[in-house]
Amino acid sequence: MSETLFPARPASLRRKFLLGMTAGEYLRSTLTPFNLAAAALLAVGLPLIALRFGRGLAATTNLSQSAPWGIWIGFDMMTGIALAAGGFTIGAAVQIFGLRGYHAIERPAILTAFLGYVMAVCGLLVDLGRPWNIIQALFHYGTASVLFEVAWCVMCYTTVLLLEFTLPFFEWLGWHDRIAPLRKALVALTVLSVIFSTMHQSALGSLFLIMPTRLHPLWYSSTIFVQFFVSAVIAGISMVIVESALSHRAFAGQLRGRRCDLDELTVGLGKAGALVTFAYFFLKLQGVVDGHAWHHLLTGWGAWFGVEVLGFVLLPSLLFAFGARHRRAGVVRAGAVLGVLGIVLNRLNVSVVALNWEAPQRYWPSWMEVVISLTLVTIGILLFRAVVNRLPILRGEVAAAPSSSRWEGSAGQPSPGAQGNSP
Repeated sequence: MSETLFPARPASLRRKFLLGMTAGEYLRSTLTPFNLAAAALLAVGLPLIALRFGRGLAATTNLSQSAPWGIWIGFDMMTGIALAAGGFTIGAAVQIFGLRGYHAIERPAILTAFLGYVMAVCGLLVDLGRPWNIIQALFHYGTASVLFEVAWCVMCYTTVLLLEFTLPFFEWLGWHDRIAPLRKALVALTVLSVIFSTMHQSALGSLFLIMPTRLHPLWYSSTIFVQFFVSAVIAGISMVIVESALSHRAFAGQLRGRRCDLDELTVGLGKAGALVTFAYFFLKLQGVVDGHAWHHLLTGWGAWFGVEVLGFVLLPSLLFAFGARHRRAGVVRAGAVLGVLGIVLNRLNVSVVALNWEAPQRYWPSWMEVVISLTLVTIGILLFRAVVNRLPILRGEVAAAPSSSRWEGSAGQPSPGAQGNSP
C-alpha cells in the first residue's frame, strides 16, 4: 500500500500528480487565461472569506434580523444542492433501472454531485453566525425539526457520494483488491443515495411551509416540498446534459478510443427531461390555483412569475420534447441550459426575492457576498478539473493499456513528457 501511495520512481509521482511533466513544465502549463482569471478571483475571495470569519457577518454582508437569508443560502446552498441532483438521478438510472448505456456519464455526475454538496456545505458554514455549532445536530436530536432532517440527510448523502467516489480513487491508486467489494456495494449505495436525496430535497421545500405570510402567494404552495423534489430531478438531468457537453469538449483527449455516443445519451436524457419538466410546469400552475393567487398574475410580481414559469420551465420542456422527438441533441442542450438557469432563478426567487415580499426594506447582496459565492463556485470548478485530469472519471476504469497524461492548463492535450505512460 505504501508503495502505491508513495512510489519509489519520480516518474510515477509525475504521472499521478504532475500529469507526467516536470515541476517547471507543470507550472508553465497552468499559465492560461482561465487559470489567471481564477487566481485573480481567489486572491480577492479567499481574504474576504477570512474577513467574514474574523469580523463576522456584519462586516461582509447586508444580512439583517429582517432578512437573515441571502444569496449564500439561496444560491450556494439551495441552488447548489439542487444542481447536484444529477448524482442520484443518473446513479439510479444505471444501477437500479439497468440503463447501462448511461454508465459513461455516471462517474462525472457523481463527482459533480459530491463537489456540489461539499461546496454547498462550505457556503452554509460561511453563512452561519456560529458555524462551529453545526455539529450539534449529531448530539441533539430535534426530530420535529425540518432542518434536523436536512442536516442529517445531507451528511449521510455526502458520505454516500464519498464512498461512491472511492471506486475511481482506488483505481487511480492501484488498490485493485479493494475495488471488487465496492462494486458489489454500488447498488446498495445508490439506493441510499435515492432515499437521502428524496428526503432532503423535499425537506428544503418544507422549510417554507411555515412561511405562508412571508413567501409571496405565487411561489407559496402547500405542495412546495413536492415542487422542490421534482425541480431537483430537472436540475439533475439538465446539469448532467450541460456538464457532459462541456466535459467532453474540454477533456476530449481522455475520450480517444472510447465508444460513447454523447448525442444519443443527450437525446435520451431529453426524453426524461421533457416529461419531468412538463409535470413541474403543471405543479406550478396547481400551486397558483390552490392558493387562489390568480389576481397576483396581473401585478409586477405576476410578470416576474411568468418569466420564471414560461421562460424557464415551459420553454425548456418544449425544447426537450422537440429535441428528443427529432433527435436534435443541440436543441436538448439548449433546453438544459434554460433548465439550469430556471432552477437557479426559482431557488433565488423562493429564498430571497419573493421572501418577505411586503417588507419595507429589501435585501440586496453586498459585493463581498457575490465575490465569496463566485469564489466557492470557482474552487468547485478547479477541483473538478483537477480530479478529472488525474482519476479515471471520463476515461472509465484504469486499463492495462497505456494512456496519455493531460495538461492541467488545457485539459485534453497530451503531455510531452509522458506520452504513452499509464497514470
